[in-house]
Amino acid sequence: MYELDLTILFAGVVAGAAPIVLATLGETITEKAGIINLSLDGTILLSAMVAFVVAFKTDNILLGFFFAAGVGAIVAAIVAFFSIYLNQSQVAVGFVLTLMARDMAYFLGNSYSRLQGPQITPFPLPFLKNIPLLGPVFFNQNMPVYFSLVMILFCWWYMYRTPLGLQLRSVGEHPHACYARGINPRKLQMFYAICGGLLVGLAGATFSLSVKPGWGRPQGAEGTGWIVLAIVIFGGWNPLKAAMGAYLFSFLQVMGIYCQQWVPSVPAQVFQVAPFPLMIFTLLVMSYAQKESVLNWAEDKAGMKSILAFFSGTIPTSLGKSYRPD
Repeated sequence: MYELDLTILFAGVVAGAAPIVLATLGETITEKAGIINLSLDGTILLSAMVAFVVAFKTDNILLGFFFAAGVGAIVAAIVAFFSIYLNQSQVAVGFVLTLMARDMAYFLGNSYSRLQGPQITPFPLPFLKNIPLLGPVFFNQNMPVYFSLVMILFCWWYMYRTPLGLQLRSVGEHPHACYARGINPRKLQMFYAICGGLLVGLAGATFSLSVKPGWGRPQGAEGTGWIVLAIVIFGGWNPLKAAMGAYLFSFLQVMGIYCQQWVPSVPAQVFQVAPFPLMIFTLLVMSYAQKESVLNWAEDKAGMKSILAFFSGTIPTSLGKSYRPD
C-alpha cells in the first residue's frame, strides 16, 4: 500500500487545477455577460498547441502564453460576433468551432508531436514557502498557478464589488434595460467574451507548458472544455464557487492516480475516466437539491438550508439570447 502524503496531494491538486480554474473563470465572465461559448474544448487544445509551438520555435515561454491568449480571444470573438451582430445561434456556432479548432490543433501541430520543448519551472515565493502546510501547497508553485489564484479573487471582486462588475452582470440579465441607461450591450458583451477567451487561451498554454508539458495526440486536455462548462453551472456563475468546482475536479483526477497505485488490478483507464461521471453525478445531485419539494423540506432545518443556499445559483436571464436593439 502506498503512503498518502497530504501535502503532496493538495499541492498536486492546486497545480493541476490551474488551467481548469482559468478556463472556468473565463467562461463564467462570458456567460455572466449573456454569451455561451461552447468552443472551449477545441479552443483549449488549439491554444495549447500554439503555445507549445511558439515557445518551442522562439525558446520564449512568455510568447507562447501571449499567442495562446490571442487564439482564445479570436475564437471567442467569432462566437460573440456571430451571435451579437449576425443573430446566429451561440450554441451552434460554438459547437462547430470546437470541432474545427480541435482538428486544426491536431493537423497543424502534427509535426511537433512528442518533441521535447520548454516548460515552466517552479518559482517558490520567499518566506511564504516556509509557512507550515500552506507554504508547500500554495507558495511552492509556478507563475500560472499564482496567476490562477489571484484571478479567482480579482474576478469575484470585479464582478460583485465594482460598478463595472454591476454592468457586466446587468448586461447578462437585462440588456434592454442597460441600453435604456445609456450602456451599449453589444460592445459590452463582445468585450467580456474576448476577456473570457483570453483566460481560456491561457488555460490551454498552462496545459502544454506546465501541467502536461509538450504536445501530442492525445494531449491529455481532451474533454476539459466540456467539464468547464459543467463546473460553471456547478458554481452558480459565481467565480468563487466555480473555482471550488475546479479544485474538486482536480482532486478527483489526482486521487485517480493514487487509486491506480493502490488497486493495480483495475485498468488505469477506469480511474482516468472516473472524474468525468463523478462530476456529472454531482451536478445531478445539485439539480435535485434545487427542486421546490427539497427546498420546502429543508425550510425548518437550518444546517441543510444553509448548504442548499450555498450551492444555489441563478442562471443569467439573457444567457444564450442574442440582443436585438429593436
